[in-house]
Amino acid sequence: MAAQDRSPVAGRSQLRDLVRERKAALGLSYDRLAARCVDPESGEQTIKSSWLHRLATNLAVQIPDYAMLRGLAAGLDVPLGRIQDAAGAEFFGMDVVWSASGEARALVEGADKLTPTQREQLQRLIESFTRQE
Repeated sequence: MAAQDRSPVAGRSQLRDLVRERKAALGLSYDRLAARCVDPESGEQTIKSSWLHRLATNLAVQIPDYAMLRGLAAGLDVPLGRIQDAAGAEFFGMDVVWSASGEARALVEGADKLTPTQREQLQRLIESFTRQE
């Protein structure tokens, strides 16, 4: 199945924001940033400057695959998990909810719409699954 260009979930811009923020912090052009986006597993450049430009200027883009995410993490010099979380939030509406200890996390669709009390309840529910009796 061919990948299709896709706009983010309404109101979501986590990956776009991260790319814009890191590009500015690193002081790189789209071309130079793309050249840094080399997948550490394959050694191939996985991101094109045109894709970065489209993403950063709020145009529809192909949803990045895992190799693209690895390359983007390398290019932006951020942990892969941060890139995955931002892409999941923007393109699939998935939010990460951390346990109180910060040691466990869960992907939850629509967590940003929960109240603080509801997020706390969700956190306790997740932790209850791991309790030893």
